[in-house]
Amino acid sequence: MIRFTRALARRPCRGMGRGLSTAGLGRPVYEKALEQHAAYVGALRSCGLAVTVLEADEVHPDSVFVEDTAVLCERAAVIARPGASSRRGEERPLAKTLGGLYPHLDEILAPGTLEGGDVMRAGDRFFVGISARTNEEGARQLAAILGRHGFQVVAVPLRAVLHLKTGVSYLENNRLLASGEFLCHPLLASFGIIPVPDGESYAANSLWVNGRVLVPSGFPLTREAIAKAGYETIPLDVSEFRKLDGGLSCLSLRF
Repeated sequence: MIRFTRALARRPCRGMGRGLSTAGLGRPVYEKALEQHAAYVGALRSCGLAVTVLEADEVHPDSVFVEDTAVLCERAAVIARPGASSRRGEERPLAKTLGGLYPHLDEILAPGTLEGGDVMRAGDRFFVGISARTNEEGARQLAAILGRHGFQVVAVPLRAVLHLKTGVSYLENNRLLASGEFLCHPLLASFGIIPVPDGESYAANSLWVNGRVLVPSGFPLTREAIAKAGYETIPLDVSEFRKLDGGLSCLSLRF
């Protein structure tokens, strides 16, 4: 079982309201987003992580979703190449930070695209969603990089969700929290599935951190299902980030 010791997060920028969104929930309120982000960072710290909070990137409205800029594990650090052109460039400052933490950085190169929200680790396997943001070439490059470190990469074509982890999360102990197209997915058949109840699909993006599970508040049935499976849960309000199609995992890189 993985144990995380560190995390990177980035403060929301004042222009976050210009970020990409299909949610139709209105514009995020910056001051409220700051409060929610601070509570999120506090929750990570309560799970035993040393969290570095990077300064806001005012050039890139979506930059608070730092998970999309890299794939990290104990043996490798891979700088991503966002599939959304407006997000290209978010990864460069992050690479400078990671350069001080890892002896070597790999990166996804054009024409490959890859966003960290499409990458779900389960032990020594990495599942990579093939989506509008991550293409087959990006997944191929990631497989080649991680393969050198003893990891297996499994490509998962997506049908309806933005990112792989929009609809499925790994909760360790060979369990997945899943909704929609992932409830009976053949590539995930070896896992025990905790189904996300109808109407609570947003909560499929919950976040396991060192034995506890961060769950978006407002989804009591999902929280109850996770608790019944034996996990301690931490509810967090991330309503302002939901307006930008973002969830709990999107807001940090854990390693």
